[in-house]
Amino acid sequence: MFGFKKKTADQKTGDNTQDDQKSFATIFQNIEDGVALFDVQGTIKLFNPAAEKITGWTSKDAIGINITQVVQLVNEKGEAYSETENPLKKILASKVSMRDNNAFLMSKNKAQIAVSTSLSPIVSDSGEVTQAVIVFRDVTRERAEDQQRKDFVSTASHEMRTPIAEIEGFLSLVLNEKVATIDSRAKGFIDKAYASTKHLGKLFQDLLTTTKAEDGSITSNPQVIEMGQLIDKIAAGLKILGDQKNILTELVIGSSSLINARTGSGQVVKPLYYVFADPERINQVIDNLFDNALKYTEKGKITIGLTGNDKVVQLYIKDTGSGIPKEDLSHLFQKFYRVDSSKTRTIGGSGLGLFICKKIIELYNGRIWVESEEGQGSTFYVNLPRLSSQQVQSMTATTAVQPATKTLAK
Repeated sequence: MFGFKKKTADQKTGDNTQDDQKSFATIFQNIEDGVALFDVQGTIKLFNPAAEKITGWTSKDAIGINITQVVQLVNEKGEAYSETENPLKKILASKVSMRDNNAFLMSKNKAQIAVSTSLSPIVSDSGEVTQAVIVFRDVTRERAEDQQRKDFVSTASHEMRTPIAEIEGFLSLVLNEKVATIDSRAKGFIDKAYASTKHLGKLFQDLLTTTKAEDGSITSNPQVIEMGQLIDKIAAGLKILGDQKNILTELVIGSSSLINARTGSGQVVKPLYYVFADPERINQVIDNLFDNALKYTEKGKITIGLTGNDKVVQLYIKDTGSGIPKEDLSHLFQKFYRVDSSKTRTIGGSGLGLFICKKIIELYNGRIWVESEEGQGSTFYVNLPRLSSQQVQSMTATTAVQPATKTLAK
């Protein structure tokens, strides 16, 4: 009647395709994140307005240029990523998406902009990477705010350590029978105040260490140390803590066959496990892991073990405690993460100890992880690169191997 014609199925499909293309174009042009599409040669094919704004390059100038020339990723010092580190290069050889939340981008006018990046490969039906897309966002303000928070926590933690230490010292004097005389009721109150003060002091120290670990300024003085000697010294103090809770503390160095092997003089033969690390920081890790095991072990024992092969020295701390639910295992080393149960809520803790352990071990190219089953106890493992005899001799040619001492950084 009005001259309208009925559309065929092909026409409808074509209209839908056009609608999809228009929707994609609208999103691509208006999204606040920078988006760039490039091929396997690195040549830019698409470049949206947000990418123009962040990089200072126009779409007209950027398209056809290599992605690394336009999206110039650098570190906090303004140094360009190397070929092996640059995700724009790595993504073309990978079929796995990549993220980098710590990058900086050098704009066309040489301004250094904090960005978070996400890269995804585009894989053909034959399984080959044909193109890749990078999505990047200017996070300058977010990082500045995050740094302000870190600076506040660091300053507050540092300033609070002195008065807390003084209060702890005075309470310690009051509890010393040679210095002061108090009745049993008052002593009970002061004991609780002293314990709370020590806990508060450790919390401030953990906050300070966490802040330093995050910005890469954690103090570390690595040296050649023999892990067996170090753990031997630490174990005596840890055994006392275990005895106070009626928990047996067991020390195992080497394999059982080596431990049982004896020389003609009757001495136990122990293998030597050399690593390059700061003994104070390794002490800190062992103390944190043992303290964690002690908190969640009501009866039984805690085993501190040391073993390894030609490449790796492995420290482990095994307990007979309550164990960890499977769904919590992957989150344990996150900052402030604590297993959500009535038991953990009554035990207390900052949720920073394992996070700090992970950061320290990573300083020495090591790895830390946990294996656990609920109700069956937990075992925390630490792997550190093992030094060969030749490496030890070379590294100690001018400086003698320093003995490991119990001087935790406080």
